[in-house]
Amino acid sequence: MTIEALRTPDARFESVPDFPYTPHYCDDLKGYEGLRAAYIDEGPKDARHVFLCLHGEPSWSFLYRKMIPVFLESGARVVAPDFFGFGRSDKPVNDSDYTFHFHRNYLLRLIDRLALQNITLVVQDWGGLLGLTLPAEENLRGRIQRLIVMNTALATGVSAGAGFDAWRGFMAGQPDLAVGRLMKRATPILTEAEEAAYDAPFPDQRYKAGVRRFPQLVMTAPDMEGVAESRAARDFWANNWSGKSFMAVGAADPVFGGTMEGLRASIRGCPPPMVIPDGGHFVQEWGEPIARAALKAFGD
Repeated sequence: MTIEALRTPDARFESVPDFPYTPHYCDDLKGYEGLRAAYIDEGPKDARHVFLCLHGEPSWSFLYRKMIPVFLESGARVVAPDFFGFGRSDKPVNDSDYTFHFHRNYLLRLIDRLALQNITLVVQDWGGLLGLTLPAEENLRGRIQRLIVMNTALATGVSAGAGFDAWRGFMAGQPDLAVGRLMKRATPILTEAEEAAYDAPFPDQRYKAGVRRFPQLVMTAPDMEGVAESRAARDFWANNWSGKSFMAVGAADPVFGGTMEGLRASIRGCPPPMVIPDGGHFVQEWGEPIARAALKAFGD
């Protein structure tokens, strides 16, 4: 089945600051033929560690620009994909094309395409809702060795709380969300150029189906798609995970700022978090010290 999609013109990204990385593309992933996926792939292909950096809603791999240089300095490889609907990846125009498995299977296909091993999983927001389910996959066990987790959750079919309910309700009434303005409001330290970089993927409302859909996909009821995978992942992290973990928390996040302790307690061996008191939901914007602290904790 062909999925109707739009492609953001390259010119929209010409003024993106502090993100000098060459985008890589593939348009023949199994099940996604014809849809062009974009990702950053920097550092030596035979590096001892691969940092797989997964963004969330409504951002893109640009969110990791303050962490990527630190990881590269350590000699690592860094892969940062853009989910379909975001960044430089193609943007299906129909809201119904966006599902939990649509995005999760994309990650599985991309990891296999790039033959990633010795993975340090780096997640936040939807990067975590999706990414935290990956290590429970049989063919990925042993390939994901370390975890950096920030301001996210495992959605297992229960309420995410009043803060999230308010966010979901707000987003339901914003078919043409001003993405840059939202990012600036959540992250006051952004410059005008950085704010514009978050707007860059979305020339107009037609490109924003993913922005609209992601909040509605969060699994807050037991019959929602993705609950089974998330529950299996919860059990994996609690009982089978044996890798190193590092958590950073943006304490000023109105949704996740006060809930991360519960996630930490469910990850076997996860030490107390690094708390960024002024850090908001998009805590990667305070990312350089987080990345350095994570590497120090890992012994890199």
